Formats: sequence, C-alpha cells, structure tokens
Amino acid sequence: MDLDPSMLRSMIVRGAERIVARADELCALDRAIGDGDHGTNMKRGLEAVLAKTDDIVALPTGEALSAIGRTLVMTVGGASGPLYGSFFLAAGAAMARGGRLPEDLVEVVAAGVEAVGARGRSTAGEKTMLDVLIPVLDALRAEAGRPDLAGQIKAKARESTERTAPMLATKGRAAYLGPRSVGHIDPGARSSCMLVEAVCDIVEERQ
Repeated sequence: MDLDPSMLRSMIVRGAERIVARADELCALDRAIGDGDHGTNMKRGLEAVLAKTDDIVALPTGEALSAIGRTLVMTVGGASGPLYGSFFLAAGAAMARGGRLPEDLVEVVAAGVEAVGARGRSTAGEKTMLDVLIPVLDALRAEAGRPDLAGQIKAKARESTERTAPMLATKGRAAYLGPRSVGHIDPGARSSCMLVEAVCDIVEERQ
C-alpha cells in the first residue's frame, strides 16, 4: 500500500519547516565540533525538496522516497547530503521491491539505516546520525503495533540525541577533535531527531 499523498505532503512540509526554522541551532551545534554549516546545508536541501513537493507526492511511495533522496544528494553540502540521500534512496528501493506501509515499515526503515551505515562506514556509538536512527529502528521493531508508537519513537529519538553529548566522536570531522568532541550533541543526530519528530507528529495528528 502506498502512503496517502496528503499525508506524505504533510510530512515533507513539516520536516522541511522544522529544519528551516532551526537551522541556526544546527549550525551552532556544528560549530562546536565541525564546520558550522550543517544547518545551512540541511536548510538548502529541505527547501529544495519542499519546492518539488507537488511532483514528489504524485509519485508512488517508493519513487517519491527516491526522489527525495536524489534531491538531498544534489543539494545538501558536506557529508550530510550523501548520508541522508542514501537513507531515502534505499528506503525508496525497498518500497519499490514490493514494500507495503505500514506493514513493512520496519524493513523499509532498516534498508535506509543500513545504507547510511554503509555509506558512512559507521555504526552506533560513534557520535553520528546513526546514534538516533539505530535506536529509532530498534524501537520500531520492539514497539510495533502499540497505539502510542509515534510518541514512543519521538521519545526515543530525543533521548538518543541527548546521549550523543558524552560520546567520543570517531567518525567525520568531529573525530579530529578527539576528547574535545565530548560534551557536545552531534548535529546530525539532532537533525535526524527533528525529522523523526516531524513525521511522528503527522502520524499522531492523523490518528
């Protein structure tokens, strides 16, 4: 089953608006352990996706997710573009192979998370966006079927974001800081959390 176009539109708009509104926060987090441009890059990418919303929501879900991925790869600078793009391209491919929503949500998200790990050669515990995405995926597996699933996922995303602060970065530019990376929330984890929250908010509003 494809995702309802109006719901997909709402998710795109809510996610883009949240990133745009909080781009300065993401840049501030990135200035502490990176180049300081994560918010600017993500804003540019999500604005590009937003501009294509009409075309995207007219597509089958798998193709729509892939279109989001291609747009992010082409417009988000730094490492974030390929990483976020890989997530949506892989999730879209999983849907195109016969995935159904919500029945195959775990498998679709897992495909995206696996692609991010492969692209970044990283896993949980290295102070990256995977430190949100992997716990969210684990929660989806464990809590599937609960009526308050969206709320549980949001809580897990927020909790996991905060847990990146005491981590030592071992991937990306932050890794060059060594012990100085400790004490700062990872900007990629924060932007991932923002997008997860946006999607869950729409799910809760539609229930």
